[in-house]
Amino acid sequence: MKRACLGIVLAALLLLTVGGCGVVKSLGKNPDGEELTRLDSLPNYKNGAFINLAELSDSTVKRKFLFLSKRPETIRPSHALPWIKTDLNSLAAPAPTIVWFGHSSLLIKSGQFNMLIDPVFSNHAGPVPGLITAFPGTKHYHADDMPQIDALIISHDHYDHLDYRTLKKLKNRIKMAVVPMGVGADLVYWGFDPKKIIELNWNQSITLSGGIRITATPAQHRSNRTYKNENKTLWASYVFQIGNYRLFYSGDSGYGPHFKQIGQQFGPFDLAFLECGQYSPNWPWTHLWLGQPAQAAADLHARLLQPIHWAKFIEANQPWNEPIKRLVSAAKELGVELNVPRIGEPYTLGNPLKQSAWWNFE
Repeated sequence: MKRACLGIVLAALLLLTVGGCGVVKSLGKNPDGEELTRLDSLPNYKNGAFINLAELSDSTVKRKFLFLSKRPETIRPSHALPWIKTDLNSLAAPAPTIVWFGHSSLLIKSGQFNMLIDPVFSNHAGPVPGLITAFPGTKHYHADDMPQIDALIISHDHYDHLDYRTLKKLKNRIKMAVVPMGVGADLVYWGFDPKKIIELNWNQSITLSGGIRITATPAQHRSNRTYKNENKTLWASYVFQIGNYRLFYSGDSGYGPHFKQIGQQFGPFDLAFLECGQYSPNWPWTHLWLGQPAQAAADLHARLLQPIHWAKFIEANQPWNEPIKRLVSAAKELGVELNVPRIGEPYTLGNPLKQSAWWNFE
């Protein structure tokens, strides 16, 4: 079994190394031609790559393959995660209603407007099936379960946020896709109509039907779908203005002063979705450390925090439920309110919070 798994990993690493040759459609396509020329004029695009607000060094890049060892026994849950089956077409409430599908995939419904964020329904997070597989209990929602999508939101091009197989199935049901600069090249390569793609740089906004305003905001991360081509597309967080409600979605981001800046410029927020988990010393500045989402929520002036980026995939060497346990303690210390629904369990802003500790098992 170990030999077979290692074979899959090595095969995938080979694909990632030679990425961009078009052999595997899921690898996507970096901007070129006129698209690339357009990026050259952006202030956060230097020497052929996007940059973070702060100058960061990654002294641990050479340790990328540490994930192959030193894994705790509880890195995967011992049994299926609890989940709730919700008819996503019948959701109706006066306030925004959110359904979380595990990791960072969310549906936000407001009135007749449906917004789908970073959907991954192929049950793996990688260029080929079998690499990073989803936990039991997180595989019950599929592309076919989604309602018509008024706005697809993508935070960046990593496989656990931008999934080729999911988008291929959803393509004809998406009215508009809102993505960071450069990510549109992937969608066009996969058959999306360029007229239905809006690319945003940090602090750019678009107002869609129903007056819903979407603003791309900074994040501290990186992008790549192969090891050879890093930071050719942008990564972003988002601010959503939905009527009188204001929501924040972090995407993937390490901790930095940008959270306070976003809070000062756009806050306070009724709800912030902040990544919780997958921290590793192998990538120290690209994800929030365990417990840091609570501080980020305080910086954002968020009235409520819902953790994302956990409870579906193994991407770091930590017990599967360590991130939420650490976050509960950190949030209590800072006086931050938590909302932690089960997978598929709808939550409507203003309703009683979902705080049952359903994750308390190994």
